[in-house]
Amino acid sequence: MSDSPHKQLQERLGRALYAQRVNLQAHYVARMFGHGLTYFHIENMMWIHWLIRLALKMTGLYGRGQRNALDVRVRPNRIAVEGLPPEFEGCTILQLSDLHLDINPGLVDAVARVVGPLKYDLCVMTGDFRAKTYGVTESALANLARLRPFLRGDVYGVMGNHDFIEMLPVMEAMGIRFLMNEHVMLQRGSARLCLAGVDDIHFYETDNIQNAAAHLDHAVPAILLSHSPEIYRKAAACGFDVVLCGHTHGGQICLPGGIPLLMNARAPLRMSRGAWEYQGMKGYTSVGTGCSGLDVRFNCPPEVILHQLVCSTPSPSAV
Repeated sequence: MSDSPHKQLQERLGRALYAQRVNLQAHYVARMFGHGLTYFHIENMMWIHWLIRLALKMTGLYGRGQRNALDVRVRPNRIAVEGLPPEFEGCTILQLSDLHLDINPGLVDAVARVVGPLKYDLCVMTGDFRAKTYGVTESALANLARLRPFLRGDVYGVMGNHDFIEMLPVMEAMGIRFLMNEHVMLQRGSARLCLAGVDDIHFYETDNIQNAAAHLDHAVPAILLSHSPEIYRKAAACGFDVVLCGHTHGGQICLPGGIPLLMNARAPLRMSRGAWEYQGMKGYTSVGTGCSGLDVRFNCPPEVILHQLVCSTPSPSAV
């Protein structure tokens, strides 16, 4: 990457957070234990992946798990937002999360088939575009380039703990606007809706929610994109109305009833999948569109979510 993109990324993240991210990428991303909000990093424990794969193959369940992983569902979610301007009533946001695009070559086609007929106003992508936390990125980026034409309108994203900062300029060149502790104002007539995003909180800890929220106008509803629900306390304290996130995969391999065997996030279990609420702030944690570690799912189908915004109380402009 040339000096110019390096400089631009430093300016966007800030010199200290940029240096922190680059240092961790270079020395710590492949470790099983250590840095981050959780001590254990299951995604790097390859021996566990090998044992699970072996057990599934021996029991004849591996093929079923792979088919489950490509059975992408559309999940509707209605979000009541206090003070939502009438102009944004019914605004629909498509969320894709944790695609891990280089783990299963059939995923791009499966997602494209599902999202192609959908109607929505904008799309958000909440991190983890590649399978491993280290190594090459070319395959994931190539698959993202294949998927991008099937996503209509404006597309916004945030980075996850599997994503290297060097991927960002390539993905933005595809027409995906990343919010690196930044925000944009969505406009409909004179009405506004704030959309903000933070960098990865789970491993890199380079989230700067204060910067993302620096220009919040509390008369304007605000939505935060975060890779992980672990941001929930900070988000509520800053006054965000909605948080959209992922990271947990809902457990990915679950017992009947969707009971996860493992959850790699420092957040309450009720925030590990689906809709939740914290101190009046609405949240949604996607179970993921792709897979991590193994290309299988059980009792936790992959999803894309259609969030429909509705007003819970009249906005000041409507009074």
